[in-house]
Amino acid sequence: MQIEIRIGAIQEVEADAVVVNLLEGVPTPGGATAAVDRALEGRISRVLAAGDFRGRLGETLVLYTDGRIPAPRVILVGLGPEASFHAEKVRHAAAAAAQRARELKVRRLATVIHGAGRGGLSPEEAAQATVEGTLLGLYTYQRKKENADRQGPEALLLVEFDAAKEAAIAAGARRGEILARFVNRVRDWVNEPGSDMTPRRLAEEASGLAYEVGIRAQILDERQIAALGMGALTAVSRGSEEPPRFIILEYAPEGRLERPVVLVGKGITFDSGGLNLKSEEGMLTMKGDMAGAAAVLGAALAAAALQLPVPVVALAPACENMPSGKAYKPGDILRALNGKTIEIVNTDAEGRLILADALAYAARYNPRAVIDVATLTGAAIIALGQDVAAALFSDHDELAAALLRAAEATGERLWRMPLWEDYLERIRSDVADVKNSGGRYGGLGTSAMFLKQFAPEGVPWAHLDIAPMDMAEKARGYVPKGGTGYGVRLLVRYLEDPKP
Repeated sequence: MQIEIRIGAIQEVEADAVVVNLLEGVPTPGGATAAVDRALEGRISRVLAAGDFRGRLGETLVLYTDGRIPAPRVILVGLGPEASFHAEKVRHAAAAAAQRARELKVRRLATVIHGAGRGGLSPEEAAQATVEGTLLGLYTYQRKKENADRQGPEALLLVEFDAAKEAAIAAGARRGEILARFVNRVRDWVNEPGSDMTPRRLAEEASGLAYEVGIRAQILDERQIAALGMGALTAVSRGSEEPPRFIILEYAPEGRLERPVVLVGKGITFDSGGLNLKSEEGMLTMKGDMAGAAAVLGAALAAAALQLPVPVVALAPACENMPSGKAYKPGDILRALNGKTIEIVNTDAEGRLILADALAYAARYNPRAVIDVATLTGAAIIALGQDVAAALFSDHDELAAALLRAAEATGERLWRMPLWEDYLERIRSDVADVKNSGGRYGGLGTSAMFLKQFAPEGVPWAHLDIAPMDMAEKARGYVPKGGTGYGVRLLVRYLEDPKP
């Protein structure tokens, strides 16, 4: 979509439709909405007086202008209550307006910058949220459709009356466009069938994007993985005909990679459960078991495109977990990259195994912080609910607080969970250093404690279990059904001001 900034009155802009807004409970329109209302000889005011539009978040109403302004349609969108208004409401409102415009087959859509007036947001923040909501809200998975539907308007005009705000609006729009681009690419990766989005394919696509944004990509094949001593990743991949890949992206602003933030993502491109085979129902969405890897790759690419000042490394161990005569077995003992041994009690607890090797690999960068992201446990969904929040574990309060602030700012919710030493007792093994599952009870906590055993010592570390958030059961606002792209905006927001 082409994005342009227009300085002037929105009622004078030539477009197929113009978007204005209204806060819930406001009896009369103000600002740009009032200007459009006057041009339409009070049509919006009459609708409000009749009670036919209340301004609920995402509520839309289409008015036809009958030649009173250049645009033939006005889309009125609700912003919700003023008392709880923030940037997340802008994203949802912008998405609702864009989706209504798509239904109307609008090609050129002009919009006010939601929240920059009475909403109290800065022009840059409001423009970013407006663009994000529009582009994310128009996303549909199109890769496998022979006659793909047009995904909505071809041009978005951001209209602002005050020319002094143009530079800030341009900066916010650029940020929103870049973030939406990589979130939508991550959605594509998660939605892609497992037979197509193999470890090699994920590595190829990540490498191609790395070249576009100008960062270093290194892809380790199965021989290099084994030679390094990544016994856990090697074992998990053994049951599949598809070879594993270890994807490394390095973003070094001004050529410096000192003390980067290292992002580690689980990249199981299809999870059958291995010899501990999943049920038919449990296997259906397992093409999305690489959402953690997709999120960290997308975040590193977005950080580079945005030219953030902090160096970033993304590590994505990628493989399939399949049953075969070569598959690893319950009772096996694996040796991870850091030398620790792991007793296998369940081959369907494989994500933490490949993360163990990747977390150990992160130590060679002397990182300032390590954050791993994974669709790790069904227990996270049971604890927090589907499409509600991801679980956060951390051994460092400042890092946890920074991630929670980023979650609040982006609407990608996190809930911090306890990391008690009791969980370590549940994963102690009689025959190895640890075992890969502590059983049914406390599975969310024991999985995090398992990962902690492989994180670099003395380095602030956090674990995000995004199993509740990687694939939405139904569309909601700017979040589509299917792959959500969760984590990209959250991680980038953290990288803008990383703590510690």
